[in-house]
Amino acid sequence: MCGRYTITVTLEELMLRYFAEFPAVPFQLPRYNVAPTQMMPAVVNDGQRNRLGLLKWGLIPPWADDEKVGSRMINARAETLEERPAYRSAFRRKRCLIPADGFYEWKTAAGGKRPYRIVLKGGGLFSMAALYETWTAPDGRKVSSFAIVTTEPNRLMADIHDRMPVILRPEDEALWLDRNVQDPEPLKRLLVPYPAGEMDAYEVDKRVGSPAHDDPACLERVSG
Repeated sequence: MCGRYTITVTLEELMLRYFAEFPAVPFQLPRYNVAPTQMMPAVVNDGQRNRLGLLKWGLIPPWADDEKVGSRMINARAETLEERPAYRSAFRRKRCLIPADGFYEWKTAAGGKRPYRIVLKGGGLFSMAALYETWTAPDGRKVSSFAIVTTEPNRLMADIHDRMPVILRPEDEALWLDRNVQDPEPLKRLLVPYPAGEMDAYEVDKRVGSPAHDDPACLERVSG
């Protein structure tokens, strides 16, 4: 599962990383404790260039009766993308990248769950594989939303949680974004755990459990 993440860069850094144009709707960065149902930057490709835009975290299928269903669909399991009606079409035609530089996960331990922040060694941005859809409300309002694709844990994550987001290597991002690729086979080869040796994890304060806390203190290591 992935239920919290961080993106602590500027908009300019984001644009340079993804060769994307300035978004039509500006958004707030950096973010230290992103939570489901929030509007967050995502990268899509329109067939010619990468574009940055805001999507709501929690995928709402086009056929849903209520927008609230998205709060229960923040993650999509890689193993069942072709089977689940909510994700099957998006897997073939509506794939996006969710930029991040860390994500939080909770480890079950004596005394209760303890949150950890997981990052790449050396820091820096990475791309989580995601799917998106656009839902039309009864009043005609359109809501574009996303779900982060998850996979089995690597060796580092297995000690913390039984799932992790699919993190794509930079050289695989274009394939994931390519709308002309609708054959699931080359896409499924990307949905694997990121190498544990290239990642790091450290314990953070339990305050990250509340989305009301969105400040640099969320990133601080818990000593001891």
